[in-house]
Amino acid sequence: DQAGWHVTPKLKVPDNITLLYLPPRSPELNPVESLWQFMRENWLSNRIFKDYDDIVSHCCDAWNKLVAQPWKIMSMGMRDWAHRF
Repeated sequence: DQAGWHVTPKLKVPDNITLLYLPPRSPELNPVESLWQFMRENWLSNRIFKDYDDIVSHCCDAWNKLVAQPWKIMSMGMRDWAHRF
């Protein structure tokens, strides 16, 4: 999204790599947004948490469930437009 905290002139990009910048305000193009949405819809929504530690515990459980499904992460992370070059 080219936000100031996501870019730096210090990064030396090798000649054989092309950076594809996401347009600003386009979370639907960012694969990690799909992961967060999946976790919310499946394991974190419609809950009442007892306290902060309960929130952290549920988030850790949701994350562990997700990383146990690498095929799910790969399928949600694929973007056809990113593989056309």
